Amino acid sequence: MRAADLRGGMKDIWPLLVGMAALFIPSFYRLFTGVWATEDQAHGPIILGLSCWLLYRQWPEMVTRSAGTAGARIGWLPFGLSLLAYILGRSQQIYILEIGSFIGLLVSLLLLLRGWTALRVQWFPFFFMLFMIPLPAELVIMLTMPMKMAVSWATELLLYSMGYPIARSGVILQIGQYQLLVANACAGLQTLLTLEALGLFYLNLVRHTSAFRNITLALFIIPISFSANVIRVIVLTLVTYYFGDAAGQGFLHGFAGMVLFISALALILSLDTFLQFVVSRRAASQGAKA
Repeated sequence: MRAADLRGGMKDIWPLLVGMAALFIPSFYRLFTGVWATEDQAHGPIILGLSCWLLYRQWPEMVTRSAGTAGARIGWLPFGLSLLAYILGRSQQIYILEIGSFIGLLVSLLLLLRGWTALRVQWFPFFFMLFMIPLPAELVIMLTMPMKMAVSWATELLLYSMGYPIARSGVILQIGQYQLLVANACAGLQTLLTLEALGLFYLNLVRHTSAFRNITLALFIIPISFSANVIRVIVLTLVTYYFGDAAGQGFLHGFAGMVLFISALALILSLDTFLQFVVSRRAASQGAKA
């Protein structure tokens, strides 16, 4: 990005950004030193950083396409609602309102200053930011248990079919003389949301022209996320079985997250490669008929 493009696009909004910084620096400080410092929510800073990078990356296109376009007065509506959400969320410590208002204020300022054209260019970074908002604990607890049960069942089924001495009771796996509890970090809602964000980020980067390829990849993000979680638990179980409980616990905290994301990325790339082959064959077949 040229410096002139960046200055040209931001000279009108930097006072507003300073005002937003004054509002939200305390909020983000509380996140960085609180829930974002835990294993379940460690994806928050990554998503914030990637969202800012996407905004920066698409800024020249936004400036060019929205040049001479008037702002949209409808932006005052989300602006007012976002301020109310901030006041309520900040005073009651409700993250979904407090951090959600940050996204709402950015969207409303873009609408007011640059109009709908600018928002159409930058819509994905704002949507992507939704994944960094900590969800209410009650909702996480309610949805996590069935997900842990499903991952535990799949792990038991696969390892038993491979001849391992494994049994399951709820979310507790018994393999050999070892017992493993499938924890929230291994199969929780936050892990699934993080993998969903990873898949959507990949789709935004590659931007295939084939609608079939994009839609299929988007639909398979959920089963890919589930499969990556199962792979993580299987690897952890086998490490414990062969090397002992101490090795398994060390692996969980040291490398299990890496296994999770590498597995998800490998599955996404494999599916994308297969879809590329299908799309190429279809195009070649249609070309031959023509």
